[in-house]
Amino acid sequence: MELSSSLAAALHSPLFLLAVVLLVTVVFSLLSSSSTRKPPPSCGDGGGRRLQLPPSPRGVPFLGHLPLLGSLPHRKLRSLAEAHGPVMLLRFGGVPTVVASSAAAAQEALRTRDAAFASRPRVRMAERLIYGRDMVFAPYGEFWRQARRVSVLHLLSPRRTLSFRRVREEEVAALLDRVRRHRGGGDAVNLSNMLMSYANGVISRAAFGDGSYGFDGDEGGEKLRELFADFEGLLGTATLGEFVPWLAWVDKLTGLDARAVRTSAAMDGLLERVVADHRERRRRRRGQPVGDGEADADHRDFVDVMLDVSEAEENAGAGEVQFDTVAIKAIILDMIAAGTDTTFTTLEWAMAELINHPPVMQKLQDEIRAAVAGGRRATGVVVTEDHLGELPYLKAVIKETLRMHAPVPLLVPRETVEDTELLGYRVPARTRVMINAWAICCDPASWGESAEEFVPERWLAGGDKDDVEYALQLGQDFGFIPFGAGRRGCPGASFAAPSLELALANLLYHYNWELPAQTGVKLDLSELYGLSMRLKVALNLVAKPWPETDV
Repeated sequence: MELSSSLAAALHSPLFLLAVVLLVTVVFSLLSSSSTRKPPPSCGDGGGRRLQLPPSPRGVPFLGHLPLLGSLPHRKLRSLAEAHGPVMLLRFGGVPTVVASSAAAAQEALRTRDAAFASRPRVRMAERLIYGRDMVFAPYGEFWRQARRVSVLHLLSPRRTLSFRRVREEEVAALLDRVRRHRGGGDAVNLSNMLMSYANGVISRAAFGDGSYGFDGDEGGEKLRELFADFEGLLGTATLGEFVPWLAWVDKLTGLDARAVRTSAAMDGLLERVVADHRERRRRRRGQPVGDGEADADHRDFVDVMLDVSEAEENAGAGEVQFDTVAIKAIILDMIAAGTDTTFTTLEWAMAELINHPPVMQKLQDEIRAAVAGGRRATGVVVTEDHLGELPYLKAVIKETLRMHAPVPLLVPRETVEDTELLGYRVPARTRVMINAWAICCDPASWGESAEEFVPERWLAGGDKDDVEYALQLGQDFGFIPFGAGRRGCPGASFAAPSLELALANLLYHYNWELPAQTGVKLDLSELYGLSMRLKVALNLVAKPWPETDV
C-alpha cells in the first residue's frame, strides 16, 4: 500500500512529531539495548544452506522505513533497491515487508513459489470499505478460490466482455459529445474529468445495469462519480494505525476514520438499492434466473450474474462457500474499483504521452483514419470494435503506456503463507510482500537504454516485445507485469482492453489534440500516487475537429 497524502500530512504534523519525540525519549535506553542484539537467526533450506534475511537499509525508531517512502514510494523503493539489491527487507512500523524490484525476483515470487506468496495481508481500509469478503483483498483460502472462479468464469469471461459492447460504444459516444459541447470556441477541455466519467459510466453500467438508483440526470451522475471517487481514494489510503497501532488516534484526528464511515455507508446504501431492485425484478419473473443459454442472457449486468450464481449454488448445495448479499456487494465493489481506475489512468497517461510525442500521435491517427476510411454511424462512434483488430499501433501505444505507467505501481501487497525464500534470501511466514511493478517495467536490464523512453515501436513486428499480450498475468514475460501475475494476478486485463482501445481510437479519429498556447511545448508528467498512479495535473487540452467540421 502507498503512503497517501493524508498519511504524509499526519507524519509531518506537530502533534505527531511531538508524540514521536516524547516516546523516543522515554524508551531510548530500550532501543539502545535492543540495537545491540544479534540479528535474527538464519534458517536452512533443507539442502544444507543457511539462508539470511534480505538486506535492509537503516530505519528510524518506531516507524521503521515509513518516513523513507515519500510521496512517490515506487520511485523511492527503486532508489533503495539500487543501493541494497532487488530483494530488500523493510519495516513499515511493526510490519515486516519484503520488496522485490527485478524481473527475476518477480518470476520466483509469482510463478516458481507462487503458492507460498499467494495470500493477502489485512488492509484496514479495505476491510472497512469492502466488508472483508471481497476477492482482491481476501486471504488465500477457499472463499478466495470460489470468488475468483465466479469472477473469471461469469463476470470477466470473453463472452461476458463481448456482451457489454453496446455499453462501451454508447459511453464512447457520450464522451465524444462531452468533448464537443465543452470545447466551445476552441478553449481547452478538461479531458481528465471526461475520461473519468467515461470509465465510471462503463463499469457502473456493467455492474448495475441502466438504472439510476437515486442518481438521476447530470447532477445525479456527478454525485455518483463523486461517491466512486471518494471510495477509490480511500481504498488507496494507508492508515497509520495499520502499521503503528499506538498511533491509530492520528487517523481519527485527521478525519480519515470518519470519511471512511461516511463513504462506506453511502456505498452500502447504493448497493442495497441495486441488489433489492434486481431481486424485485427477478421476483416479478417468478424467481426464474436467466441462464447463459437464453436469449437475453448476454444483457445481464454483474449483479444479475452474481444473483444467478448465488441461487444456483444455493439450490445445488454446492460447497461451504455461499455468495450471500455481503459477498455479492464486495465483489461488485472490486469490479468498480479496478475497472474505473485502470481504464481512466491508462487513457489519461496515453493521451499525455501522445501529446508529448507528436510524431507518435500522428502515426497513430494515420493508422486509425486509414482503417476506418470515413465510415460514420448515428451514434457518433466511427471506430467500432470491428476495427480494433486492424490497429496494431494502437495496441502498441497502450502496451507502452502500461509499461511506463503501471496503474498500480506496487501491485496489491501479498503475504507469505509459509516460510519460503526469494533469490536465496529467507522470507518468513506472514511477511508482507510488495512487487515494484513500475521499477521492473522500466528496468534497463529488461528494456535496454530506452527503458524510460516512450517507444511504442518496440511492440510491433520485429520489435523485441512483439509477442507479448495484455494478459501477462499468465506469466510469460516478468519484465512486464502491469497486472501482476500468478494466482493473484488481475483477471480483468482482457475486460479492460476494448474499453481502452475504443475510447482512445475515437478520440484520436475525431480530433487533433494539442496543448493550450500558454502551457508550453511539453506537458508536465508529474505523478500523483493513490489507488492508482495518476497524472498530478489535470489534462487540459485543445481539441480541434477532424475533418474541419464538428462531430
